[in-house]
Amino acid sequence: MASNTSAVSAAEASGVAEWGFFAPQQSRLARALRTARKKPLGTVSFLVIVLLVFTAVFAPLIAPYDPTATHPLAKLQGSSAAHLLGTDNLGRDVFSQIVLGARTSLWAGISATVCGTLLGSLIGMLSGYAGGKTDMAIQRCMDALQALPLLVLLLVVVVALGPSLWNIVWALSIGILPAAGRVVRSAALTVKNETFIEAARVVGARPLRILARHMLPNVAAIIIVIASVTIGGAILAEAGLSFLGLGVPPPTPSWGGMLTNSGRRYFELQPTLAIYPGLAISITVLAFNLLGDTLRDILDPRLRGR
Repeated sequence: MASNTSAVSAAEASGVAEWGFFAPQQSRLARALRTARKKPLGTVSFLVIVLLVFTAVFAPLIAPYDPTATHPLAKLQGSSAAHLLGTDNLGRDVFSQIVLGARTSLWAGISATVCGTLLGSLIGMLSGYAGGKTDMAIQRCMDALQALPLLVLLLVVVVALGPSLWNIVWALSIGILPAAGRVVRSAALTVKNETFIEAARVVGARPLRILARHMLPNVAAIIIVIASVTIGGAILAEAGLSFLGLGVPPPTPSWGGMLTNSGRRYFELQPTLAIYPGLAISITVLAFNLLGDTLRDILDPRLRGR
């Protein structure tokens, strides 16, 4: 009996040794599923964002019509089998415009958030680590940028550079930079006083190595949360600029441009011309905000409930 038990134990041990390298993957999958069940809103928002990104990447294949092609004989039509969401005042397919507009809005929002958050995080870490007069000078510059209302700053930059997609990205990046820099600086000031930072200085590590190898991993979670929350605001700001006529120039479709070009002018005749792009903006911004809140709850140790 003892020999049988030892044989079974040996077999089980060999099986665990043989398939042990699959255990971490299974545990990560189990944790992901458990988190998805605990955070249903975050899961739904993540799936919505995945669908939006898929739509933006494969927009030319999904759109049934050319969004810039005009058909005067088919203008201001309602939803039908030929035009799922109807047509605008020039006979352009509204569904195709929304699909291609997703590419413009997501590209502007994500690109501006990545540029602004990364640059602001770099400045915040340098400011927090350097301290003294360097920190004072950098923070006064950040205060000067934050003193200007975001919309006014965006209007000044876009008017000076001209309306284009890349100019909007740079303008939004400048608007995102100060807030990200202030938050990351606060985290950097806390990490700066940790023992492992002092140990790295003692052994002769250079400041650049300390920032890259020791400080950045400890503020990475904060940077991810800042970026996820900021994307929604960047998309909304891009739509606002397009609504004011300073966004992506036509005929490139954008959700804000749809609101101001056909939605505002023909709202009484065809309300859906403003409703559909407005819903697209609202759903996208809400999805990114909910995902940002979920990531904050997951990555912030104080909110994990442990």
